[in-house]
Amino acid sequence: MSTVTTESKSQRAYEWLRERIQRREFGPGYRLVLGSVAQALDMSVVPVREAIRRLEAEGLVEFERNVGARVSLVDRDEYAHSMQTLGVVEGIATALAAPLLTPADLDRAEAVNARLIALLDDFDPIAFTRLNREFHSILFEPCPNPHIVDLVHRGWTRLHNLLDSSFAFVPGRAPESVREHARILELLRAGAAPIEIELAARQHRWGTMNAYLAETDPTTQERA
Repeated sequence: MSTVTTESKSQRAYEWLRERIQRREFGPGYRLVLGSVAQALDMSVVPVREAIRRLEAEGLVEFERNVGARVSLVDRDEYAHSMQTLGVVEGIATALAAPLLTPADLDRAEAVNARLIALLDDFDPIAFTRLNREFHSILFEPCPNPHIVDLVHRGWTRLHNLLDSSFAFVPGRAPESVREHARILELLRAGAAPIEIELAARQHRWGTMNAYLAETDPTTQERA
């Protein structure tokens, strides 16, 4: 087998596995059996092994003794800390941006929220998360404090590295989320007090965090 052919198959295996991990077809803890993956893709285990090594380098896959390769588990504490921090900095960024947001900005955010609502019937958590970030970006990017905006960007990046989409675990949170978006827009259009806007944006972020933590609580799962 030529090096080019091996690299091509490795890339195909990588993309195939990464897509299924992102869409939670292979959820946290899912065991990746080399032979089974190779059989599904009609290739040898060599390119599959190389693909899994790439995913391990990205933090999406981990190796455990006597278990082998499996989809990485999410560190719940790190997730909670990241979401708590993001809620605080995104909340203040949105409040500081409020006086600078134009009616056109709010209309644009409302249009994005309408697209989010349209996704509810045929739910795609990755697409929903992407649009959700676009919605919030419209509202916090005009924040005049560049340090706070940088902290929000860092928070989004840290969260993405931990988890592609909270909504993949708690799809039932999505309808409530878009209703909260509408409420935040109402506050912004009404010229509400900054602290009211800040708290609404913060609690919105924390609502998703709390839903995820409740859904993935190991003690609850053990009792079930």
